[in-house]
Amino acid sequence: MIGDIRRKGYVLPLGMNTMQKFTDVGFILKEIIIKEQHNCRSSDYWDGREKTFLMLAHEYIFVLEKRSDRN
Repeated sequence: MIGDIRRKGYVLPLGMNTMQKFTDVGFILKEIIIKEQHNCRSSDYWDGREKTFLMLAHEYIFVLEKRSDRN
């Protein structure tokens, strides 16, 4: 599982960047499973504070297949 992160107020799409690296080297993307993350590490920090952004409350599971070059 891999999730996205925020750096300096902007989303860094780690999940999609990682998936792209795999497809760039020849893996075939079969499925993307998105898992809702209920207990975000930073949730307690933001309780009672003004939120000016949406919480990143999901993670990705990529199902990949190694491409066969034997065809």
